[in-house]
Amino acid sequence: MATKPIEDNPERGWGQVLPLFFGNELTFENHAKNGKSTKSFIQQGLWKNVLDKLKPGDYVFIQFGHNDQKISDTTRYAEAHTLYKRNLIKYVNETREKGAAPVLLTPVNRRKFDKEGKFVDQHGDYPAVVREVAVQMNVPLIDVHKKSEKVFAELGDDKTKDVFLWIPPNKYKSLPEGKTDNTHFSFEGAVLVAGLVVEGIKEIELPIARYLIKNPTIQIGGK
Repeated sequence: MATKPIEDNPERGWGQVLPLFFGNELTFENHAKNGKSTKSFIQQGLWKNVLDKLKPGDYVFIQFGHNDQKISDTTRYAEAHTLYKRNLIKYVNETREKGAAPVLLTPVNRRKFDKEGKFVDQHGDYPAVVREVAVQMNVPLIDVHKKSEKVFAELGDDKTKDVFLWIPPNKYKSLPEGKTDNTHFSFEGAVLVAGLVVEGIKEIELPIARYLIKNPTIQIGGK
């Protein structure tokens, strides 16, 4: 979701490219950071930065899960049904206290296929907890987990490599040995996932849908 450096870097976050689907009437601020969980985002003051800027009429898109799973890292780990859920509720409540509108998003899938080429989900209970909070608190939900699983399964093992960071050696000066990363996105992947989010915005009829560009021209390659 986070904004990544443009120069000599193949990685993009879906939040970084989301504005490409909209006209100029909206202002986007992407506060996401790689490697953060619901826990560390609060503890490191990043959530306070968001709250301090919030004003009535703003929307806050909330997506966590990847790093909350990391049980070996006490600075980030948040068990799905306890701390993770409490943190999501905190984000929702504090957003609403500012007169802003929270939108919950389930975590996007990583890339993994078994020996038979079948897609493998790696998120355990975390997506279900987001859905629970959305229902319990009447929060708009975009189920990126379900949408991305469907698309990645359809693309298959080989074609999903273009969505993620399967970079050959010597293509980028910063990556002379190349890179294999099944979590973070290429520009193409970021655009694909942002497109799923846009699809969700339309489905749940968020008011900001009226600012979407009818036929956005987005150059794959990110240059």
